[in-house]
Amino acid sequence: MNSSVASSASAVAPVARFTTEPHPADALFPASSRRLFVDVEPGVRIHARVCGEGPPLLLIHGHPQTLAIWHRVLPALAARFSVVMPDLRGYGDSSKPRGDADHGNYSKRRMALDLVAVMRSLGHERFRVLAHDRGARVAHRMAADHPDRVERLALLDIAPTLAMYEQTSEAFARAYWHWFFLIQPSPLPERLIEADPPAYALDVMGRRHAGLSAFDPRAFIEYQRALCLPGAAHGMCEDYRAAAGIDLDHDRADREAGRWLPMPLRVYWGADGVVAKCFDPLAEWRRVASDVDGGPLPSGHYIPEEAPDELLAAVMPFLTEGH
Repeated sequence: MNSSVASSASAVAPVARFTTEPHPADALFPASSRRLFVDVEPGVRIHARVCGEGPPLLLIHGHPQTLAIWHRVLPALAARFSVVMPDLRGYGDSSKPRGDADHGNYSKRRMALDLVAVMRSLGHERFRVLAHDRGARVAHRMAADHPDRVERLALLDIAPTLAMYEQTSEAFARAYWHWFFLIQPSPLPERLIEADPPAYALDVMGRRHAGLSAFDPRAFIEYQRALCLPGAAHGMCEDYRAAAGIDLDHDRADREAGRWLPMPLRVYWGADGVVAKCFDPLAEWRRVASDVDGGPLPSGHYIPEEAPDELLAAVMPFLTEGH
């Protein structure tokens, strides 16, 4: 971990400020869940929801979603863990700052620091992580930069970012067209998304393996609501621009230095998803981590919503080991 990351991680923990304000997605979650905001740096506030008691577990969502992706697995997880579900910067009800020239303020390194700060604000210095899609990329960087904080790591439906870019095929480019659309210079993709944000969710999510039938209508409405918020399109694009630039620099630096993820890692992917068709997830993760296992689940991309019971059966023994 470089000195700037270490310095940021060791700063005084920010304060979690809880709110009782009603939220449009409240009906998706147990009444015992609570919402909070954490100011992680000047002008940047992370929104999160917490639920349950036990050892800490961080859940990180992906694109173009919010923390609502976890609503089907939360009750079982909250029965065993103190669950923390943030909205990534640029998504949901978290801040959406303007991107830097190098997109560094949307790097997975910066986004990981946001979540380390959120966990510290709640008194969680070490924790376990379950993450999907973009959130899994943030979790990968968190595990690389802060191996002392991540006890166990479970990632859903991704191969490492560097591997996916270096091995891009025609089939992958056609299926993951949004990777190459969202990285175009501002304001082109923002302008097109902002013309009809709900339609963007319909197109990106509805054209996957399970279509819209995979989603609770209340959750899908929440994703559409979040995409309509000011700055949402820009934040989302900056996430992807960082992934195609500064994030690859960080990943290459790890590879050149021979850094490995030291904690136990489990990776699961949708048997009917694009990642399984275009990459060998276990092989790719075994190039960057020393203790890797996992396998396919009967799902497309959105595993926590398409196959919640199968996900829980696979991941719960791993996450609860040692507790």
